[in-house]
Amino acid sequence: MAATRRSPAPPRPWDALVAACARLPFVPHDFAAQLEPSGRYEMAFDDEFPFAISLYHYRSDHHTRGSTWHERLELFVPIEGRALFRMGEREFDLRPGDLLVVENLELHHVVDFDGFDSRAVVVSFRPEFVYSLGSPSHDYTFLLPFYAAAKRRARVLPLTEHPEAADALRRLILCRFEEPDGALQRAGCKAFLLQLLLEVARRLRVSELARWEFLRQQQRTLRLKPLFDHVRERYADKLSVADAAALARMRPPQFMKTFKKVAGTTLIAYLNHVRLANGARLLRESGLSVADIASAVGFADQSYFDKRFKRAFGRTPMAFRLGGRSKSS
Repeated sequence: MAATRRSPAPPRPWDALVAACARLPFVPHDFAAQLEPSGRYEMAFDDEFPFAISLYHYRSDHHTRGSTWHERLELFVPIEGRALFRMGEREFDLRPGDLLVVENLELHHVVDFDGFDSRAVVVSFRPEFVYSLGSPSHDYTFLLPFYAAAKRRARVLPLTEHPEAADALRRLILCRFEEPDGALQRAGCKAFLLQLLLEVARRLRVSELARWEFLRQQQRTLRLKPLFDHVRERYADKLSVADAAALARMRPPQFMKTFKKVAGTTLIAYLNHVRLANGARLLRESGLSVADIASAVGFADQSYFDKRFKRAFGRTPMAFRLGGRSKSS
């Protein structure tokens, strides 16, 4: 009787992640042209999809030097080779698989050393991609690791020891680079990012460490609720910073600071987001001209509406209308 042949064991999640990355191109770490003198470095995100994955190849003879800071949130994961990462006065010696929660507002950079040759994945996103205005309060849990990091604690998770997190990152990378671009790809990226952030929050046990900041955020959101209600009902009306601050019963400087912490963006950017979303709805549901829709949602200039709409949705308003209607319409 022939012996039963056993199927080979599936690869460990970390090994599967490394194999997936081996199929993808890693580019030299070079963004000196976008780096401001202050060290601020911001990526050009799509307003409707403020998320990106960068695959960088760092070498002693080819990587952007100098400290940077930015408003987006980031996760840094060496896939191959050692990496030294400095944040403020602290330095982290990262091995392949060490996921680092980056303190985005603190100056940080990779540190050069003899033989520096590393490939790393950098996951970047704006806070509102995960927790935005109108989200359930518990969605803020996904962002807790970043607030815990600000409490001077090392936020490093070895993916080699946490298969669920490694698998979530693998799925996220494959969805971003191997799925066809479109709504399903974007939804998949968000789903796998949330899974990864949940594992990071769970494994680093940050819920209690950052609970105070979570409660403060809830209080800020509650204080701004009259403003959000006003914008939802009267988004086409002109609204100055002074008027918005009055609705929240704050002084303008305090209001601008609080709004940015809650919304992750400026008042103008938020108003444009709401107006464009309603413009997209009218393009799908009404027969109004593009000019009438631009006016109805608060844009005095149709050309500016066209420009902002294309930046947000990747298509002109007319192309969006033609592609957005069902075949039965």
